[in-house]
Amino acid sequence: MLRPLLLATLIAATLSVHAQPTLQHSPGAPYAAGVLADRIVLTPGANSATTMAVTFRTDLQQAETLLEIEPALAGPSLGAHARQLSGSSRQLHSENGPALYHQVRIDDLKPDTPYVYRVKGSAGWSEWHQFRTAQARFAPFTFIYLGDVQNDILSIASRTVRQALRSVAHPALVVHAGDLVAQGEKLAHDDEWGEWNQAGGYAYASIPQLTASGNHEYLDTLLPDGRESRRLGPHFPAQFALPRNGAAEVADTSYFVDYQGVRFSVLDGTSALDLGTLNAQTEWLEHTLSSSQARWNIVVMHQPIYSCARPTDAETLKAAWQPLFERYRVDLVLQGHDHCYSRISEDAGREASAKARQAHHPIGPVYLVSVTGSKMYGLNERAPHQTDRVAEDTQLYQTITVEQDRLQVRAYSADERLYDAFDIQRDASGKRYLHIPKLAVPGERLCHQGSGPDGLPCTARDK
Repeated sequence: MLRPLLLATLIAATLSVHAQPTLQHSPGAPYAAGVLADRIVLTPGANSATTMAVTFRTDLQQAETLLEIEPALAGPSLGAHARQLSGSSRQLHSENGPALYHQVRIDDLKPDTPYVYRVKGSAGWSEWHQFRTAQARFAPFTFIYLGDVQNDILSIASRTVRQALRSVAHPALVVHAGDLVAQGEKLAHDDEWGEWNQAGGYAYASIPQLTASGNHEYLDTLLPDGRESRRLGPHFPAQFALPRNGAAEVADTSYFVDYQGVRFSVLDGTSALDLGTLNAQTEWLEHTLSSSQARWNIVVMHQPIYSCARPTDAETLKAAWQPLFERYRVDLVLQGHDHCYSRISEDAGREASAKARQAHHPIGPVYLVSVTGSKMYGLNERAPHQTDRVAEDTQLYQTITVEQDRLQVRAYSADERLYDAFDIQRDASGKRYLHIPKLAVPGERLCHQGSGPDGLPCTARDK
């Protein structure tokens, strides 16, 4: 369902083109474009062994899009063998003034090879950033998964992001399940994207960022006939040079990435629900999953199939996409949107899941929901018995280690405590089983009569 449009937006559309809501600016660092490139983000290509892409921002004086790249050296003589690449740019006007967003797609890279690159601003080059391409065939790796960052990005959510980045020595990817920002009615939208970039800092320029779009990546708008609709905010396609291999109607937000034996299929639930692209994405998803030769298949989407906070599950998405997840043996579905933590492995609920593990029954996809930022929702009535494990009023990050016959998933609260741990194990016949390792985890973090799990007032509100 679409959120009601702001009264200010209606006034602007019907009374005066000059009536605009007043947005506050972030305290701290200003976020106007400067003479050096900033907001440098590395994104993976469809084949991450040979392709990557880089986006960055400059002031208007740097009209040409320039990037230098070469294989990494052990010594300091960087640039001696660099090749210069050009790309495309788009101008974006925001509350912080005009800026140019540049994109460079890098092809013909060698697998399993470290590279260094730098990008050009009007006053000179950035520092050199280093990344490593994926191996051309299956190899173990670990990646980070983050739920909604969205609110209080720099002041509160950044702690969780940085703890996640510190927790893995060499994360291969960072996977975001949407709502990276709020793009609401309070904070300047460009400041929110500035805070998002500042939260991850140079790590976002060195570790490929695999991002799903959430409903807050979209802006409410009015069609010429007066009907309410949505449009993708301008920052998302400018900030991320994602592979354009998704459903044609949603090429900016649906795509797949192959990384060392894992196919990540990214869906746009907002567009499916509100903009009529459900059928197109469903057809694309079936083709993408049926053609996958990957050892593991992981789906990333924003709106969860099973809600831990909302009165009802996402029945439209469930009816269209869950049968494909099961038919084509999706192993893990990473989601956000609900601002709580939830793990579900059996449609019949927690007791059925426990009995299935005891009987050593194979499982289908495991569905995860998590939250990184400060905004919290309370659990719905189904959550205690529908899920294997839940939490509310808790910031979390997840590390996922990919092995030949096991996905090892660990969820940590922002204070570095292991909160949930499970493995998806595959036998020689390809059947999957849920294994709960014998690791010390706390009791479920729940609110009770207004009191939160930290002994303070619960911040989770009913959805």
